Amino acid sequence: MNDKITKPAIPKPPRPDDICPRPDKPVSHTTQPMAPAIYPTSVWMCNDTQQADQLLSRDLEGYVYQRDGHPNADAFAEKVAELHAAERVAVTSSGMAAMSLAVLSQLMPGDHVVVSNQLYGRSLLLLTQELNRLGITSTRVDTCDLTATRTAMTSVTKLVVVETIGNPCLQVADIGSLAEIAHERNAHLLVDNTFATPVLCRPLELGADLVLESVSKMMNGHSDVMLGALCGRACEWERVPLVLSAWGLASSPFDAWLAVRGLATMHLRVDRACETAGKVAEFLAQASAVEHVDYPGLRDHPQHALATSQFGGRYGSIVTFRIAGGRKAADAFIAATDQIPFCPSLGEASTTLSHPESTSHRGLLPEERAALGISGGTIRLSIGLESSDFVLGVLQDKLTGI
Repeated sequence: MNDKITKPAIPKPPRPDDICPRPDKPVSHTTQPMAPAIYPTSVWMCNDTQQADQLLSRDLEGYVYQRDGHPNADAFAEKVAELHAAERVAVTSSGMAAMSLAVLSQLMPGDHVVVSNQLYGRSLLLLTQELNRLGITSTRVDTCDLTATRTAMTSVTKLVVVETIGNPCLQVADIGSLAEIAHERNAHLLVDNTFATPVLCRPLELGADLVLESVSKMMNGHSDVMLGALCGRACEWERVPLVLSAWGLASSPFDAWLAVRGLATMHLRVDRACETAGKVAEFLAQASAVEHVDYPGLRDHPQHALATSQFGGRYGSIVTFRIAGGRKAADAFIAATDQIPFCPSLGEASTTLSHPESTSHRGLLPEERAALGISGGTIRLSIGLESSDFVLGVLQDKLTGI
């Protein structure tokens, strides 16, 4: 008889390399967090091939791969859809990606585009030179001239592209009339609403078919996001998800999460900036060193009445002016104005200035810039959240020394 007691085998502890790489289990919440979560995962686990097939064919809601969609983009899109009264919203990696998504999803070789000559320089480049490489022709026109716009339409025009408030000379598009002109020829109207934001204008409600926002600007407002959004109706949306994924135009979760945070204060920031911008425009209109001021809130602006009707009494956070003395005077002003950063963008929390000739519209020929009212002395101010006294004080001090 063997009286030896056999001790149970002690299980080997799992190896670190069998623990660390394994996926974590999702957290089970009994209460809801006030701040939304960030989902940085690039890929999601599927139960089986049938579920994966349903997810990828969009027969089942859910996620597989970040490029095709993620919760942070959906959370931001839901807010933007409410802001714009849109049936569909796609979140993209930048404002230019939103423009690319619009044209790639709506146009084919042989189509024609009517392009406002008051667009941001990169938008003009995309809609003319780059689309021409894809067999899509374009005509630039002053879309504030409704007769010229109607004349530019052809039997193969599929898209009219304008900015709610043009960059940088702040011409205001008559969205309702432009929508009528586009629809007469079975074309769509695409509106870049970046300078207005949905706080001032909701172009879909005025007849536009598609609206884009460069979220990096005033919608986010904190200089830390690169993001865009395209809004529209279900009837224009068939190819949008495919193009978004196939052309790699999708957004990052972290930027989408930051953008949701930015939306919480957008209405307050826009209101404050618009109020200060009006005071700045009035001051500049009286300054001896300033030759001309563009701001829709000024009574001598050519679209002042339209802007008042379309924007409900607010006129935007951008003021553009032409300083006497041309490029030399502009360079001296920019060098002296160290309290207002020279920042070739807009919509930041702080007031910034830009020089269109050397930044946003540097790709245009001199005669093209001149036709738009852009000279070496043109300066674009993006009004931030400082007090109006601070901004006016800086401008008065520095313009006096020019």
